[in-house]
Amino acid sequence: MPYYQTWEEFARAAEKLYLTDPMKVRVVLKYRHCDGNLCIKVTDNAVCLQYKTDQAPDVKKIEKLHGKLMRLMVSKGDA
Repeated sequence: MPYYQTWEEFARAAEKLYLTDPMKVRVVLKYRHCDGNLCIKVTDNAVCLQYKTDQAPDVKKIEKLHGKLMRLMVSKGDA
């Protein structure tokens, strides 16, 4: 499972994957202190999307996308 090289591609693919079948998608965030990497993985068991960074601006982008996905997950589903 390769990592996406650009944030924009990953964010679009992750949101599209979530919107196709919200009940199967899960999001995993993992921080490795020893090498300072933050990884985000979005998967539905058939497709796995991954992005890894050690840059502070990318961490903010991950936080924003994670919040957006969480809001979609807890909304009523009329979207």
